[in-house]
Amino acid sequence: MFSSVWKSVATSIETQLTSYYFRGSSKLAARGVAFTASVAGAGAGAGSLRRFLVVPFCRVNLQKVRTVGFRGMHSSLEDVKLDSMQVKILPALQDNYMYLIVDSKTHEAAVVDPVDPELVIKTVREENLKLNKVLTTHHHWDHAGGNEKLVKLWTGELQVYGGDDRIGAMTRKVRQDDTFTIGNLNVRCLSTPCHTSGHICYHVTASNSHDPGAVFTGDTLFQGGCGRFFEGTPQEMYDALCAKLSALPDDTKVFCGHEYTLQNMSFARHVEPDNKCIQTRIEWAKLRRASKDPTVPSTIGEEKSWNPFMRVHETTVQQHAGGQTNPVITMEMLRKEKDNFKA
Repeated sequence: MFSSVWKSVATSIETQLTSYYFRGSSKLAARGVAFTASVAGAGAGAGSLRRFLVVPFCRVNLQKVRTVGFRGMHSSLEDVKLDSMQVKILPALQDNYMYLIVDSKTHEAAVVDPVDPELVIKTVREENLKLNKVLTTHHHWDHAGGNEKLVKLWTGELQVYGGDDRIGAMTRKVRQDDTFTIGNLNVRCLSTPCHTSGHICYHVTASNSHDPGAVFTGDTLFQGGCGRFFEGTPQEMYDALCAKLSALPDDTKVFCGHEYTLQNMSFARHVEPDNKCIQTRIEWAKLRRASKDPTVPSTIGEEKSWNPFMRVHETTVQQHAGGQTNPVITMEMLRKEKDNFKA
């Protein structure tokens, strides 16, 4: 019964908020408005719900309600502006992120892991962008599963990059240190096998700029965590996180493949309960997620301060892993523990 009550409540709120948005109601902007749901047979339960369904409109982003809502995307769409570059964060599926990388000067664009081709095309057309490249991090369906449909739907030519023959519609296979451009932006490929054997991260920087740019890490590096070792070894993940990605400038923005921040940071706190950087990030992330805002990006420097999988040289992390002094063994033990960890 309660599930049907909440379903009715969600529908009522979403419908009324959308209605007010399109009517452009200004009288409601400064005061709270109570929304009620008439549920047949709900009795006193519905009455109790009515008393708590008061929405302060001064704090509600109505556009966000329309696109996120109760049955929409898991996060709002956001733009991150860097030097000569713009990154458009596009949520997909239950917790995935796609990204549009835009050269601010030429408006040429590439999309990372376009599992929702319709949203990609809609955004590209609304922003009048010149989409000509697809950057695929790995072959898993929730990252590469939209490639073939996007190529079919898109009217122009698309170059599809990836490091694995299992990636659909791939036209350009890349390896470590391969480079190409998106307009005036430079892209360097980082081979990071482990989660999958052909996983690629893409480091994007602007020409003639000292800005460290951004790295798109798929399921290798998450905020506060890393991907499961499905097709690789602890040594490979160590090389990916603690050699290749750690070597990027600390201010490099990290755009990962999933909204996993709170889950990952809960494990990070379990590993290092006295790490103040972790606790601060958790509180920040809770506020972001309460309003369905994405928690990406972080930076490489920040990940070094709170991500246990990038801190396997630290004494506190090694002690948690049973007193190991070998960082690769520490990596292995952390991953095994994380696989079964319940927040």
